[in-house]
Amino acid sequence: MVSATPLIGGIPAGPELLIILLVLVLLFGANKIPKLARSTGQAMGEFKKGREQVEEELKDMQDGETADSTLDDEDDDLDELETETDKETST
Repeated sequence: MVSATPLIGGIPAGPELLIILLVLVLLFGANKIPKLARSTGQAMGEFKKGREQVEEELKDMQDGETADSTLDDEDDDLDELETETDKETST
C-alpha cells in the first residue's frame, strides 16, 4: 500500500488547529485577536495594491509609455492654468 505524504507538511486540521487557536488566545487574549486579524488583512490589501501598481508601471514601460510624457502633460496643464489666472487678475 502506497501512502501520499505532503511536500510542505500539510495544512493543520482537527486537533492541531484547536491547539494553535488555544495558543493564540493565550498569547494575545480574546479581545486582541480580531484586531490582529483585521490589521493583517489591511496590510495584505495594501501590499496587493502596491504590487498591482508596480506591475502596471512595468507593463506601461514595456508598452513604450514613459513617465516623462505624463509629466509633460501635467506641466502643460499647469502653464494653461497660470495663463488663465494671469488674464483674470489683469482685467
